[in-house]
Amino acid sequence: MSAINGKVWKFGDNIDTDLIIAARYLNTSDPKELASHVMEDADPEFLNKLREGDVIVAGENFGCGSSREHAPIALKAAGISAVIAKSFARIFYRNAFNMGLPIFELPQSDEIKEGDVVEVNMENGEIKNENKIYKFTPIPPFMQELIASGGLINFAKEEIARKNA
Repeated sequence: MSAINGKVWKFGDNIDTDLIIAARYLNTSDPKELASHVMEDADPEFLNKLREGDVIVAGENFGCGSSREHAPIALKAAGISAVIAKSFARIFYRNAFNMGLPIFELPQSDEIKEGDVVEVNMENGEIKNENKIYKFTPIPPFMQELIASGGLINFAKEEIARKNA
């Protein structure tokens, strides 16, 4: 997988799934519809500023709250290329990988500022921000495969196709 490059949008601690995608929009699972409301309760102007490939950087416990998969689906469909945070709620962590959204735990996430451009190398476990390189534990190969496939369902379809070929 190639490196992830994107402009940073900053959020704080305890960004819950209701801030990522409000419950009032959960009457659909259409990714485009969910994306059209992503983060609007945290920052009503977020979608107007966001560009394809941008990165969210947050504090602790990103994705806390409910276990719904709508949150990582909405982020990915909105064009977010990755989320970097000090820590993630465990169910969000797994849902993100299952949906094909790369996420990275970085204790020094508060050193990255809004507007910075970061480059993430998933295989080497590195995040470059200007002249600084941060190290994180590389994502296990299987989870890298999930991301490269676009999520668990696509990965499973590819596996079935390989076995039936």
